[in-house]
Amino acid sequence: MKRLSFICILCFMAFVLFSCAPEKPKEFKATAISENEVDPEVWGKVYPIHYEMYKQSQEPTPAGKSKYKKGWDTDKVIYDKLSEYPFMALLYNGWGFGIEYNEPRSHFYRLIDQLEIDPSRLKPGGVCLTCKTSYAPELEAKYGINYYNKPYKEVWSWIPEKHRKLGDSCIDCHNPKDASLQIRRGFTLVKALQTMGVDTNNIPHQQMRSIICAQCHVTYVVPRDKDMKPTGLFFPWQGSKLGGITIENIIKVLKSDPAYGEWKQAVTGFKLGYIRHPEFEFFSNNSTHWNAGVSCADCHMPYKKMGGFKVSEHRIMSPLKSVMKACLQCHSETPEWLKQRVLTIQDRTMSLLLRAGYQTAVTAKLFEIANKAQEQGKKLDQNLYNKAKDLYLEALYRVIFIGAENSIGFHNPTEAGRILGDATAYASKSEAVLRTMLAQAGVSVPVNIDLELKKYLNGRGEKKLNFKPEQEFKDPYGTQQNIEALLK
Repeated sequence: MKRLSFICILCFMAFVLFSCAPEKPKEFKATAISENEVDPEVWGKVYPIHYEMYKQSQEPTPAGKSKYKKGWDTDKVIYDKLSEYPFMALLYNGWGFGIEYNEPRSHFYRLIDQLEIDPSRLKPGGVCLTCKTSYAPELEAKYGINYYNKPYKEVWSWIPEKHRKLGDSCIDCHNPKDASLQIRRGFTLVKALQTMGVDTNNIPHQQMRSIICAQCHVTYVVPRDKDMKPTGLFFPWQGSKLGGITIENIIKVLKSDPAYGEWKQAVTGFKLGYIRHPEFEFFSNNSTHWNAGVSCADCHMPYKKMGGFKVSEHRIMSPLKSVMKACLQCHSETPEWLKQRVLTIQDRTMSLLLRAGYQTAVTAKLFEIANKAQEQGKKLDQNLYNKAKDLYLEALYRVIFIGAENSIGFHNPTEAGRILGDATAYASKSEAVLRTMLAQAGVSVPVNIDLELKKYLNGRGEKKLNFKPEQEFKDPYGTQQNIEALLK
């Protein structure tokens, strides 16, 4: 009898525990949507929870969460990168990025920001819309070469009027049939992956959660014809491999063809390529998190429970701005400890970037001196000049790479240190070669080079947006102030 009672009690306790256990979150059931449906509102009728999160992207994030990427978290103010990092105003002088270069806002504003930026940034033409509008694949397929080189506003007018300010859309990442992940920009990303031998029909799901982001969070090359009209667009991954897209190979591609020169740097007169937001290349290049199988979505779109459903966060943002919730999925430390770890990495990277950036700027001004000396009839050793130029380009492209990558080193800290250390070394060696060459030609060169930073900062024309002053930038170790003092 006692045994029977004991068994009954155990059964009752099991029933109570089971009935009180929280219900396991359900996966959201996929529902088919019309083929090629771009409108997020239509998707939102089927996926209302995801749509509500997506709409939050147009709102400012909580203020003060991120130290360096404050572009949309304080009083709706846009931050001017050239004022924060004056060496960039010197190095990028000669094209649009030297006139207006802002800290990015959320995906919601990617087309709006482009329409509001200085027109010089849109001179290449419709090609500039490739990562900004969800209609890019249709436009490229329909108009071909005209999509790339017709004036920006003309190509922009080909977008349906309702969506001429639409940033990201669900279809950028998801297949309308079943909401599975899909590469929509096959004319860029698929071709780039195939150059590295990737079977784009059999990409593992976890890897796909990063590769989808590589449709836009990558650098690219816009080849030009003899009239500087764009003839296409491609990712400079030739010679690399997935998990190892190196800065060395990117630079090799940029140097390989004069047609890849998109602009002329004013201070040196060199025709150059450019590097834009290379988050995927930087993160995937043998970083700790990439090697551990972590995807972009794990950190920027972590899973959460909403209304009994397990969903991926669709308000895409930095973990810093969401109390490190994404990091706590794997790490046992406190949110504050994790935040300080991130900021320490970013502080160190920023110090190295400033050092490399100013050293490269000094070298650029020495080329200006050398070019003026040649114009005045001084005979310079062209072998030394060419050697110095090659070293300088190695430094410059590395500085641009880290300056354009949006994690301030966190996506791959050891690689950031390597790249910026090499940049400083290349720029210093180039300076030494230039000083030797100029001395041999009898050209007097001052010990301290005047970078004339105010000239480059103040000569950009009338600004249309409400920018924060450069004093808002928090230089972690006083690197910028110390370098500027040494240069005086």
